[in-house]
Amino acid sequence: MRILLVYSHPLPESFNAAIAAEIRDGLTETGHEVDFLDLYAEDFDPRLSVAERRGYYDEDYDLSGIADIAARLQAADGMILVFPQWNFNMPAMMKGFFDRVFAPGVGFEHNRAGGLIRPALKNLKFVYAFTTTGSPWWVVNLYMGHPVKRLLRRGTRSYCPHFPKFRMVNMHGVDKSDLNQRQAHLARVRRVAQSL
Repeated sequence: MRILLVYSHPLPESFNAAIAAEIRDGLTETGHEVDFLDLYAEDFDPRLSVAERRGYYDEDYDLSGIADIAARLQAADGMILVFPQWNFNMPAMMKGFFDRVFAPGVGFEHNRAGGLIRPALKNLKFVYAFTTTGSPWWVVNLYMGHPVKRLLRRGTRSYCPHFPKFRMVNMHGVDKSDLNQRQAHLARVRRVAQSL
């Protein structure tokens, strides 16, 4: 399978970078083709431009600003996201990836008669997200209701007519974790990647 691995963290030495490397290696070892999209390294601009917003309902939406990344998304059999959760949400860079790339003609088609959008990403068989949080499990899940998981699970289904398989793998309390805990998590990450 061809898998789009979307990574978002500003620090190349981050634990999220180690997670992305484990995923990439695990997928490659099992014969998958990995398209690694490092949003920071590729200097992705997460801001929806004035022209993009003004043209959002045009018959032919202008994809020129994101055409390359949109083509990579449309060519993928699956998508894996790697990012930290900051303030109980995804970073602005990852949010901008969804705002700009999951655009009309890529992620969905407008329903010209009104009503709900029509999903356009028929190619994605699965969407996995690997995240880290500084908060403990109970804060993210019980107190906050795991907003990122809900957003991704429900949101990606809005773009995919066949309801792709969804899975989220988190490491909670990462800021206070020790080397053994991090190594155990990386081993889990690789096992999940190799199971695809």
